[in-house]
Amino acid sequence: MDWNKGWESKYYASIVDRTTWRDIDRFEITGGRISRTPKELRESADIDTTNYMLGETWVRIWMDVFQDGANDHVPMFTGLATSPAENHDGNLVSNTLECYSVLKPLQNILLPRGWYARKGTGRVILEDLLSVTPAPVEIADNVPNIKQHIIAEGGETHLSMLDKVLLALDWRIRITGNGVIHVMPHPTDISGEYSTTNDAVEPRFTKECDWYGCPNVFRAVSGDESAVAVDNSDSEISVLSRGREVWAEDNNASLKDGETLYEYALRRLEEEQLVAKKINYSRRYNPNIIVGDLVRFNYSQIQGTYYVLSQNIELGYDCTTNEEAVK
Repeated sequence: MDWNKGWESKYYASIVDRTTWRDIDRFEITGGRISRTPKELRESADIDTTNYMLGETWVRIWMDVFQDGANDHVPMFTGLATSPAENHDGNLVSNTLECYSVLKPLQNILLPRGWYARKGTGRVILEDLLSVTPAPVEIADNVPNIKQHIIAEGGETHLSMLDKVLLALDWRIRITGNGVIHVMPHPTDISGEYSTTNDAVEPRFTKECDWYGCPNVFRAVSGDESAVAVDNSDSEISVLSRGREVWAEDNNASLKDGETLYEYALRRLEEEQLVAKKINYSRRYNPNIIVGDLVRFNYSQIQGTYYVLSQNIELGYDCTTNEEAVK
């Protein structure tokens, strides 16, 4: 499929067996929407259907695509559907299913009191925290080790601790449409490129520069030690360009294996500065581009490599994807 060109599409959903992770039944949907973010549950979906009789169950959304004689069968979302809301019109019952991502079981389970992620470990902690979801998990090779213990706080869940460990490792989670959880480093390769010759983006887009609260100094604190990273570059938000300092701080630095406190402060400053340049746009759906991936723009109004920050996908005729990205 050439995802930069137009196509026709149809949608349906299936019931997923939590043991085999395969489809076991099908039901029709009349519409819906999928939302993706880089934090917490990462994604969710609302499905519009009729006469739905099941309670909580695992479901998968499918899109069948037809383009110039070719076709494709694309999984778009897999997650946990709750008991539906019902709207009655005579004998017709329409339902809206709220669906949570495959990370939902992690959010629902508290860690034992006294639990901690032990320094010098990496893969084993990830496997332990992710073991409570039935979704398949694939962890990339060469997982680094965390440098310091990460202690569970009150109300700590498998998911909140997973986020802390990922931050310490400087890794991420990428969930595919069939519900497979991939744990991996942040991307270095481009997942999609847009230009006048490879155009899947609508001509209307919004550019923002959220500089007001964007720091140019970051202090990292670990025990009795601290380190300060300062942006003295020629960027628009540096101390030199602004003529003033804007500070941010992390009082509980979680270092990667072999990382110094200053290197951590520098890394966190760069992460905090990602919000400096943001764009919002609509494009054709592409299953190969997910939140956390890198995309490149080559238009006269906007150029460079951006990090995909969020997506909202309408399950309609053209499967419009409203996307937000930062540089």
